[in-house]
Amino acid sequence: MDDYQQIRQRHQNEEETEKPLLTEYENDNKYAKQPKENKEANNLLKEKPDLIIGCIFLVMGLITRYFQIGKSDIVVGFASQYLKREFYFDVHPPLGKMLIALAGYLVGYDGQWGWDSGATFPENINYKGMRIFCATFGALIVPLAYLTACNLKFPRKICILIGIMVLCENGLIVISKFVLLDPILIFFTSLSFFCLTKFHNQRDKPFSKDWYLWLFLTGVSIGCVTSVKWVGLFAVALVGLHTIWELWDYLGDLNMPMRTYINHWLARIVCLIIVPISVYAFNFYLHFTVLSRSGKGDAQMSSLFQAGLEGIDLSENPLNIAYNSRVTIKNAGYGGGLLHSHVQRYPAGSEQQQVTCYHHKDSNNDWVIKKPWNSEQVPDDKIEYVKNGDIIRLVHVQTTRNLHSHNVKAPITSYMNEVSCYGNATLGDSNDHWKVEIVEDMKTRKPENVRALLTKFRLRHVNSGCLLRSHNVNLPQWGFKQAEVACDKSKKADNQSNNMWNIERHWNDLMEPAPKATYKSKFINDFIDLNVAMWTSNNALVPDPDKEPDQLVSQAWQWPLALVGIRMCSWNDTTVKYYMMGNPFIWWFAFISIISLGTYSLFYILRRQRKITYVWGKNEWFDYCYRGLITFLGWGLHYLPFYIMGRVLYLHHYFPTIYFGIFVIGFMVDHISFYFKKVPMIYNIIVISVGTIIVISFFFFSKLTYGFTGPASQVKNREWLPSWHMATLSD
Repeated sequence: MDDYQQIRQRHQNEEETEKPLLTEYENDNKYAKQPKENKEANNLLKEKPDLIIGCIFLVMGLITRYFQIGKSDIVVGFASQYLKREFYFDVHPPLGKMLIALAGYLVGYDGQWGWDSGATFPENINYKGMRIFCATFGALIVPLAYLTACNLKFPRKICILIGIMVLCENGLIVISKFVLLDPILIFFTSLSFFCLTKFHNQRDKPFSKDWYLWLFLTGVSIGCVTSVKWVGLFAVALVGLHTIWELWDYLGDLNMPMRTYINHWLARIVCLIIVPISVYAFNFYLHFTVLSRSGKGDAQMSSLFQAGLEGIDLSENPLNIAYNSRVTIKNAGYGGGLLHSHVQRYPAGSEQQQVTCYHHKDSNNDWVIKKPWNSEQVPDDKIEYVKNGDIIRLVHVQTTRNLHSHNVKAPITSYMNEVSCYGNATLGDSNDHWKVEIVEDMKTRKPENVRALLTKFRLRHVNSGCLLRSHNVNLPQWGFKQAEVACDKSKKADNQSNNMWNIERHWNDLMEPAPKATYKSKFINDFIDLNVAMWTSNNALVPDPDKEPDQLVSQAWQWPLALVGIRMCSWNDTTVKYYMMGNPFIWWFAFISIISLGTYSLFYILRRQRKITYVWGKNEWFDYCYRGLITFLGWGLHYLPFYIMGRVLYLHHYFPTIYFGIFVIGFMVDHISFYFKKVPMIYNIIVISVGTIIVISFFFFSKLTYGFTGPASQVKNREWLPSWHMATLSD
């Protein structure tokens, strides 16, 4: 038996001897069923101290987050589009932004002000109220952390220590003081963890009301966290791994009937799959319902979706496309832009006029459909519809040049052919000819005519056989960072959505608008389109090699060691300056605790494998694995994926991770301190010392947390690491 187990065993024996002896009546009836009222009363009395302490932490959390919240009147954050009801595009799901818009509505903000980052708030905007709304979410994670630690069955001293660490985490305070998504994200992350631990504690009462309640609330909470930012999927992964572990454990219980085991599966499928997806989808339904007017984000959505927005005239499109019609042509790939050209030329290759895809609407997106050069042109007063298989020319309205392709390498995707604009109304050749190939129509099985908004078609270059294509490759600065358009000659090109197009805007004075209700999209299509566009845009958030390094950007390896921080606004002497950094001792303790947890666990596993006798109490090894594993997984799942992400990274991406890191600290402090539980003074000294260091560190860096004015040199004594640059940053 090792020292750790001897100490634990002696401690348990002493606890048992200290228990009062049962009377003869009590001993005979100790397994008798207690009245329900007594049980509820006992549970309430047992939980009452934790609830009181939780309320104290809530008050302290509100104080630390609300303190001097209006000190700076500089804009950090956003919240306008929902209040103007104008559709916009963002890489994040809508729940967090809708909640911020709700905050604006509650304080009387109408959404008309620009809300430009770095600007000064006008007097008529109650920005303090909006900040308080977001700070409240940041404050709520403090009592949630304490109560979650209670659910994990940590000793109360450790629970309080965990609450203090979340309370005094400087980075979590700074991020909560502005109108940002992050405090909302961290709140729902902590709520998901709380509900999961609460549900786990119902293991002995499967299919009871409480069991179903907390399973359902776990599903709701992970649906909410995913609806704020996609990093919420890491919380989903934590719940999913816990579920797999439970179901695998139940599979080995030979006393469990198969019907009961199947019911466990069904309950989790409903509550942890169907419920979260429903919550996520419902938030998008609200998103589409509220944003009913045309706005800056229209072009990211399908043409059919845009036709249903107020203030846009797509619903007035004539239905059937005809020769001499003026049109805009949208790529049918997810997040695809509009076929576009401008007077600038390619710097290499043919050096002819550039053709790109552009997500914003302007006159350079307009084209006129003409017959090929060798055919008689349709008179301006006649209507002839464009049919499947027709050969057409596309003439750029602003420059009168023809859409053209030839055997020249595309500027970026060199294995495809270049697409350009060439010639004029009288000059051109057969490389200007494109064949229309209808792929599908949303309302007709066998369409003959190309129809605005409804028909997807390919444009095949007649001479080379390649297909007009746009994809998620941006041209360099000489192409204004717009999407490359090329001609795809691969054998598998026919079925790729990036090689398909539809007519978005259609003008023809000889034709009447389509009947009402012709252009109406389905929610499921809009939901999928927007999510794929978000995914595509997220993947495009990569560092720009043409720009100077951004001082705000950091790397994932820098976060656990607290090597970087972020200034939240201008750094001149007259501005209230905030420096967002974590409480360094919390971050360093978390890193040390992660390493220690891995070391201890490996040591125990090796000893068990070697059959070295352990005297773990009943369920102690299970509790060690559960608490150690779930806190480590929470940390690892929220951190390690950033090493394989190509997108730009910032310090705030680590904040959900450090929340779980704090629980790892609590777990390791409790585990190591157990060696000294025979000498309570030493155990208390360890816990109090850690808490004291955290609190002192919080106050030492609070000047940066709550904002300061004057020269940055006055905080030079807080610049412990040269990489922090808090005293040397300049605009």
